[in-house]
Amino acid sequence: MPLAHPARALRRAALLLAGTLLVAGCGTGGPAAGASGDTGGPGSGKGGGKAGFPVVLDDCGQRVTVPAPPRRAVALDQGSAEILLSLGLADRMVGTATWTDPVLKGLEKANASVPRLADRYPSFEKVLDTEPDFVSASFLYTLGKGGVAPRERFAQLGVPTYVSPADCVGKDNSGDGDGVRTRPLTMDTVYGEIRDLARVFGVPERGEKLIGELRARVAKAREGADFGGRSVLYWFSDAQGPYMAGCCGAPGIVSRTLGVRNVFDDTKEEWPQINWETVADRDPDVLVIADLTRRAQSAESAAKKIEFLQSHPVTKNMTAVRKKRYVILSGQAMNPTIRTVEGVEKLAAALRALGPAA
Repeated sequence: MPLAHPARALRRAALLLAGTLLVAGCGTGGPAAGASGDTGGPGSGKGGGKAGFPVVLDDCGQRVTVPAPPRRAVALDQGSAEILLSLGLADRMVGTATWTDPVLKGLEKANASVPRLADRYPSFEKVLDTEPDFVSASFLYTLGKGGVAPRERFAQLGVPTYVSPADCVGKDNSGDGDGVRTRPLTMDTVYGEIRDLARVFGVPERGEKLIGELRARVAKAREGADFGGRSVLYWFSDAQGPYMAGCCGAPGIVSRTLGVRNVFDDTKEEWPQINWETVADRDPDVLVIADLTRRAQSAESAAKKIEFLQSHPVTKNMTAVRKKRYVILSGQAMNPTIRTVEGVEKLAAALRALGPAA
């Protein structure tokens, strides 16, 4: 086993010391001393912590204590990163990872100021090299076995972690796939994530402002919508064993908001793999296709997906393929993120252009 780089060893020692101080601060029942303030609220005076801290959350089965507003946060999934960037927190981020798409429009400059640790999962050591004081993720897998590292490893160093409730509330992740929804996901869970992260960083008013903007966009997109006769299919990735959306994840939010029918709403699996013969048999009116920039599986980009659909003997005669009824979404718009709203908007616009169902 190679020896650790001296600079990394020093950073790790500093992180261990910081972790000890954080644990000691939590043990007193009060916030860490000397926590610096932010425009989100006043400090409690010389020698005291920021008002409203520590923040304590029950998050995906774990109790998370954040003693002071983070200054060196790492977002390990794109969805989490885009929430923090949308809250104006780029100056308090030291890393992001696991991207499927270009960053949300309007966040390009802020995102460019934050180091990208990896396009997919960075190593645990690479995350520690940033000396994080808070780590967030969109999926339990990211902070579990097989991802970056289990949450317990960060906890041992005194680094609080947060996982989006959209990946655990009303969801069973005990199987081998992407989980099974025990009840339909709603945007309220996504809004709850925004509210949690805004509290953690001491900027609750920014969270409420962002939530208000997203609610208004959803209301505008669904205004006057009458798409009840339409059937849709959501294809996320892979041509060989395609991942299609089940009833109750983020695509379910889109479908219910617009009153359309997902042809695979008879499964509660988040992303079941379904053969093309079954897809062709369901023959949806519209194909909603994820346009991914990652290269993890076959047919990631929308162009590759459409090329496959129009050439495969089973799919080329489907109604939506023959009539080229494609709606292109970012991968993040099909995940439970702030960009699920983008999915609602784009599908609504496409269905309006398509006109009433025959």
